[in-house]
Amino acid sequence: MLIDTHCHLDAAEFDPDRESVWLRAFDGGVERILIPAVERANFSAVASLCRHDPAYRGAYGIHPMYVGHACEDDLDALRDVLIREPTVAVGEIGLDHFVEERDDRLQEFYFTEQLRIARALSLPVVLHVRRAIDPVLKALRRIPVPGGIAHAFNGSRQQADEFIRLGFKLGFGGAMTYPRALRIRALAVSLPLESIVLETDAPDIPPEWCAGRRNEPGDLPRIARILADMRGISEEALIAATGCNAQQAIPGLV
Repeated sequence: MLIDTHCHLDAAEFDPDRESVWLRAFDGGVERILIPAVERANFSAVASLCRHDPAYRGAYGIHPMYVGHACEDDLDALRDVLIREPTVAVGEIGLDHFVEERDDRLQEFYFTEQLRIARALSLPVVLHVRRAIDPVLKALRRIPVPGGIAHAFNGSRQQADEFIRLGFKLGFGGAMTYPRALRIRALAVSLPLESIVLETDAPDIPPEWCAGRRNEPGDLPRIARILADMRGISEEALIAATGCNAQQAIPGLV
């Protein structure tokens, strides 16, 4: 099964042609799309999309880049939507140490509180780990959760192995398609196949062929072909393996 494990289909960039975007993805073989919310303000949009089409799955969380807009009541709203709506994961949550203007303490507060919610509800998590892999791993060791996906992974092999040890799969997508992305391409080839899932992060992190513009879930089949070629296996085998991996990481995707 070809699964886009990370696609912000609710984003405003898709407002003009969201249905056409999905039809292109479906025609290309995409069977499931995981849509992670990033703040309380878009919980309802994600929920509405997931009610609209059985191929969509919803995750709900407060993204580290949105914590400046959050208040503690949003955590109550998060618990409510996780219980009320069909939900497969808590996310997108985590830490981001890339942006210069940030509040690390506030990010850590919301991240750890959401890990506690995920643990209490026995839900996997979808992680944002940009330039913050070691602090994310430290938090996961302190507050264990039922696994999940480390989205847009671009760390070291040692860090990858630690995520795998903790029960996580690693997301690879558009960044891997650039020939100069040597480290991430080396990881995509050398990591155990059973640890990898596919994603687009649409409309962000565009692959090489649409650099500088919106990408979409319909780009996933080409991403899969590139990874299959890099690993020297058939596209069918790659899709079967990564689809199985995604379902292991987030059982609700089935």
